Amino acid sequence: MSRIGKKPVSIPPNVKVRVQGRDIQVEGPKGKLSLTHHPNVRVIAAVAGGVNQVVVERVNDEKISRSVHGLTRALIANMIQGVAEGFSRDLEIQGVGYKAEMRDHAVFLSVGFANQIKLPVPDGVAVKIDGQGTRINISGMDKQAVGQLAADIRRTRKPEPYQGKGIRYANEVVRRKAGKQFAGAGAK
Repeated sequence: MSRIGKKPVSIPPNVKVRVQGRDIQVEGPKGKLSLTHHPNVRVIAAVAGGVNQVVVERVNDEKISRSVHGLTRALIANMIQGVAEGFSRDLEIQGVGYKAEMRDHAVFLSVGFANQIKLPVPDGVAVKIDGQGTRINISGMDKQAVGQLAADIRRTRKPEPYQGKGIRYANEVVRRKAGKQFAGAGAK
């Protein structure tokens, strides 16, 4: 049995969860999210012991049912956390002349290429860039959309190990490598 799948998801008091057939709708202070889950699992929103919670159960013990059991529970937990608190990712840009700016609901990156790179910002995601254009904060209620935009921005110029230039997550540690070593005075 899936250890993650069998844990119930508690619902905060300011969040409403509605289950209709295979559709799950979660509504909270940040907005609304919905999900259509796999038919091999059953989702039950219940009140047990005065605590509102969502329970995910398998229909049978087939391989696909075991696979989607924990996944469905994790997606529902992320939806509940997203509408209650939201998700956030921070990125740092390092390099001389490297910067980011927001225009026309898109992020424009100047990271050492001949042209600026334009990445559109999906609906429901907010992007804040500091004054120097070297720190990017991505926030929203959909964990997948926030993480995907952060990954797309980072992918444009990954941090390189010799000089450390590039775009990295705020808490990411980039292992540095030593450059070429000269032979010294003995070599001619």
